[in-house]
Amino acid sequence: MNTRQRLKGFHINRMIPNVLTLLALSAGLSSIRFALTERWELAVMSIIAAGILDGLDGRIARILKGATKFGAELDSLSDFLCFGVAPALVLYLWALEDVGRFGWSPVLLYCIACALRLARFNADLDEPADDPAWERNFFVGVPTPAGAGLILLPMVLWFQIGVDSLRSPGVVGLTMLVVAGLLVSRLRTWSFKKVRITQAYVLPWMLGIGLYLAFLVSVPWLTLSLTALAYVVSIPLRARAYRNHRERQRAEQPTDGPTVDDGRAAPG
Repeated sequence: MNTRQRLKGFHINRMIPNVLTLLALSAGLSSIRFALTERWELAVMSIIAAGILDGLDGRIARILKGATKFGAELDSLSDFLCFGVAPALVLYLWALEDVGRFGWSPVLLYCIACALRLARFNADLDEPADDPAWERNFFVGVPTPAGAGLILLPMVLWFQIGVDSLRSPGVVGLTMLVVAGLLVSRLRTWSFKKVRITQAYVLPWMLGIGLYLAFLVSVPWLTLSLTALAYVVSIPLRARAYRNHRERQRAEQPTDGPTVDDGRAAPG
């Protein structure tokens, strides 16, 4: 009887975000399949599709009020596969397989860094939020979807300009090591989850997004290359903005400690 009531009360809206997460998971798995058959462009496109679906599932869950603990855990597991295992294996098959164990090492390190990044993110969610509201505009470290885009940058540039040095194990392996460090770093990076657009700027933002999508369809590799490079440039800018916020907050905090008498008389 209790089971029947629980099933009856389970609204279909609560399943939509999980369905999107499963679609993202399927796209990530498909990228590995495409890489095994050396269809590199389809492999990268599948990871991009997984990133788009990953960006939608959480927002739709909040809109439909269907966010659950189960969905959060499923999303985290999907992120590890789609943005940790899948891009690392694609790059291994593309450029690192011929150097054996030395090519496998950056793959292992990147996947471990991705798992640690997701574990830290989940642990922070479980802790009570004592930080000020403005800190929600920042991630701690590079998020895993952005990390996947950054390690795929040599391949995307190779699609665009065809320079063979971009496919060298040294370039690909070094890129994976640097991005692995960014994933587990304490650098503050941009978070779009709390961005609010005022009514006056809604139409310009929609026009800009439409223009970006048009470029993404017509010249995908150039658009993705410029997007990744712009994100790299934004990392030190966001870190500086975070430091400025912290310094401003400390300056505004009142000093509650006792006043120390230095022995000098007050004027007057």
